Amino acid sequence: MSVALERNIVDPEGLARTIARLRASGVRLPRISELADPHRNGQDVPDLSSVDPDAPDPRNLFRVHWYNAADRTQVAQVPEHVVLPPQLTGVEAPIIVLLGNRFPLIRAHKVLAAYACLVPRLVTGRFDPTRQRAVWPSTGNYCRGGVAISRILGCRAVAVLPEGMSRERFEWLERWVTDPEDIVRTPGTESNVKEIYDACRLLERDPDNVVLNQFSEFGNYIVHRAATGRALERVFEAVRGDGTLRARAFVSASGSAGTLAAGDYLKQRLGSAICAVEALECPTMLYNGYGEHNIQGIGDKHVPLIHNVMNTDFVIGVSDAACDALNLLFNTTVGRTYLTARKGLGQEAVGRLADLGLSSIANVLGAVKIARYMGLGPNDAVLTVATDGADLYATELAKATDRAFSGTFDELAASEVFGRYLLAATTDHMIETTRRDRERIFNLGYYTWVEQQGVSVADFDARRDPGFWDRLMEMIHVWDSLIDDCNRAVG
Repeated sequence: MSVALERNIVDPEGLARTIARLRASGVRLPRISELADPHRNGQDVPDLSSVDPDAPDPRNLFRVHWYNAADRTQVAQVPEHVVLPPQLTGVEAPIIVLLGNRFPLIRAHKVLAAYACLVPRLVTGRFDPTRQRAVWPSTGNYCRGGVAISRILGCRAVAVLPEGMSRERFEWLERWVTDPEDIVRTPGTESNVKEIYDACRLLERDPDNVVLNQFSEFGNYIVHRAATGRALERVFEAVRGDGTLRARAFVSASGSAGTLAAGDYLKQRLGSAICAVEALECPTMLYNGYGEHNIQGIGDKHVPLIHNVMNTDFVIGVSDAACDALNLLFNTTVGRTYLTARKGLGQEAVGRLADLGLSSIANVLGAVKIARYMGLGPNDAVLTVATDGADLYATELAKATDRAFSGTFDELAASEVFGRYLLAATTDHMIETTRRDRERIFNLGYYTWVEQQGVSVADFDARRDPGFWDRLMEMIHVWDSLIDDCNRAVG
């Protein structure tokens, strides 16, 4: 496996076929910088007023950013977000949550990463849509984003994901793939990433299958550092106004580690600590551990190649039992009634909780834990991301009710969940990383990437250097220039 990023056209004939395919489909590609900041001057954005944000329309590529308004058709000046109040979180520090369910096509932010991984391959001729298939290994949202982007760009796509993921994900995929065989179900659930890699290795025996592995694709890192980091900064500035609020920490579940790249941006710009969340039931970074969990969206048992481990300040363990229970509290009539009648939350605040999916709830719990650990007050903000919304996990509600509450989730259960998982959230199972901690976590990645996936030791070790990650951001200018050239050729 090579970690090189092409700066020039590698296959002119393949690029020519891509251009012909894009021309036939009427596709114009947005620049990466446009998606990072759609309000930049001089951008030529197509008219989107009549375009359904969930339709496979090429113009929806220009909605693959954080600035979609609540109706998902208009462009907002400030990305959609929610500030969780102390009466919900139990901490004085405001927790600011950037909302990912405003994205087009899949209602999740992984569509942004999918675009940044596939398009650079297209504009360099490295991927030929006339003969190759894009293989998207994922625990749910990234493969959906990859299928959506592929379909718009005229590429055939294959989704690879664990068979135990939520039914809503599979229903979406069944509507979007070219052929039912393009959905590959691997054994296990959220933390069975190795089984996904094994399936991809078999698919790669066919040279026309190209794997775009979100855990090792640096386009994933680059776009989140540029776009998600900037969106969080814009939200923080709006919330802060002229006040004294400080951005003390950024929290994100590890997952592919793409979203964690926003932390590198925020630490550089605002001085925020970077906090990586993982499931307590599978504590890879915390304890070199393993196991199964249901925080869908944060697949683990390994350290992603694109995780800038040496810049990570905290690792926080969150239980999937807490996330499942809070999903019930936030998204059932009983739970919401408890929050309004007993805790004084307004209807609008309670309604916004539907914007939080399972991994988003994990991020919020991580934010609560870091606020407690750091002793943060009302002038200290914690920033985090809701990668998707509760609509992807409706079928998980009944499972959680049966598993934890014997089939009945009532007011007493709601009270128990609120007290146990929010008010009583503690600072256990978390580390403030020393140099030795970071080296240990970094070294864990060797067994996946060098021994299993064929990354050279030199390429693996290069990632220790902070300059390696900073230099990656030069690729935005390179890719934007190649996108411009492609668009001119398309006409």
